[in-house]
Amino acid sequence: MSSEINTGFLKDKRLDTIAADILRPVGITQGFLVWMAFLSISLAGCIYAYYIQCDKGLIVTGLRDYVSWGMYIANFVFFVATSLVGMLISSVLGMIGFKWVKPIARIAEIIAVAFAAIAGLVIVSDMGRPERLPYVFMYGRIQSPILWDVTVVTTYLVLSTLLYFIPLIPDLAISKGRIGHTPKWLQSTYETLSVKWDHTPKQYQILLKLVRILLILIIPTAFAIHTVTSWLFAVTTRPGWDSTIFGPYFLTGAFVAGSAAVVIMMYFVRTNYKLEKYLTDYHFDMMGKLIVLVSIVYLYFNINEFLIPAYKLKTAEAIHLQELFVGEHAFLFWTVQLSGLILPIILLLFKFFRKPFPIFIIGTVMLIASWFKRLLIVVPTQENPFLPRQFVPDAWMVYQPTIVETAITMGTILMAVMIITVLVKFFPVIPIWEVAEEECHTNNDQPKV
Repeated sequence: MSSEINTGFLKDKRLDTIAADILRPVGITQGFLVWMAFLSISLAGCIYAYYIQCDKGLIVTGLRDYVSWGMYIANFVFFVATSLVGMLISSVLGMIGFKWVKPIARIAEIIAVAFAAIAGLVIVSDMGRPERLPYVFMYGRIQSPILWDVTVVTTYLVLSTLLYFIPLIPDLAISKGRIGHTPKWLQSTYETLSVKWDHTPKQYQILLKLVRILLILIIPTAFAIHTVTSWLFAVTTRPGWDSTIFGPYFLTGAFVAGSAAVVIMMYFVRTNYKLEKYLTDYHFDMMGKLIVLVSIVYLYFNINEFLIPAYKLKTAEAIHLQELFVGEHAFLFWTVQLSGLILPIILLLFKFFRKPFPIFIIGTVMLIASWFKRLLIVVPTQENPFLPRQFVPDAWMVYQPTIVETAITMGTILMAVMIITVLVKFFPVIPIWEVAEEECHTNNDQPKV
């Protein structure tokens, strides 16, 4: 984001065209109501599943003494990972000076806000006594990585929300006179949230300084959020988790999952809202190249994560690796590695696969594989503890998620989708003022103020 804004774009006729295009899909439509009704009905079933769990306890899940972390914790790691894409797109690429990220930065921030918000709820779903959640804040010990995790997740959510909202303020002011097709309550909301913005150069100067501060602050916070999450595993001595590279291993995996999520959302926004003019083939091409870059780095850490213990082949690590490579989890492991990492790297080297529809399919497969990758990180190592497995039921030795557990997990995903849907339908999904300012700057014909 540049340090100066020439407000001449406000007098440019192109602003009216850009605003009309981006605001056209904003508002409540029949399709929106049908989609939200479907999500709400589905979520109601998931909430009932959570009621059953609260009533009967975690015995209704597949969690037992040996595998005490299962689908819920894998889901938590997935949500935290995907939310990091807001930092990657807005902060890292934006501050370096890549202009192509401007139309997609808000998409990345929407994903960051939605996924970071739900990540906290996922932890609650894993608690057998959720009413004891306040004890984390009341009696939390500074030595506990769990307290660190709660702190950085909350901080990241606050910073991501501010990074989404503050650049939205000028767009809300621009939109006030151009959204006659929307309900009055939404127009009143725009009026309130725009906080009397009147597009003065001084206001833009303050906004840019504030956004730059947030962009700087969110980088260490984002690194901390997933590094601390990795420490929840790495500080133990369990085989498969006892690793010194879990921090960067988790971070690079987060960039892969987040980039795939951005591509999926870009495709839906472009297709459903007819915004091909602003989310062009060029943007998908650049996202494809970004995915290749972060995937190669992630592949490097994957090789390190498995090659080193495979070379030393300690007894416990040997059992763990055997389960992954040729044992019970081998099919899922190799499917995830091939479809979620190796094949996308190869395919996206070719320009054809970086076009909107092919990369959308690849991104969808990668995002699904990213979720199962987290499940493989969480579950297999718990099925092979150091202590001998004896005098317990056979069912305790193998983790099998139940229908209740699966429904609760799906409920968190549905809530994230609902948040994204509401933000996309009620507010401009592409930054109007930044796109207009960039077009005026590119054409070098903006009028003087």
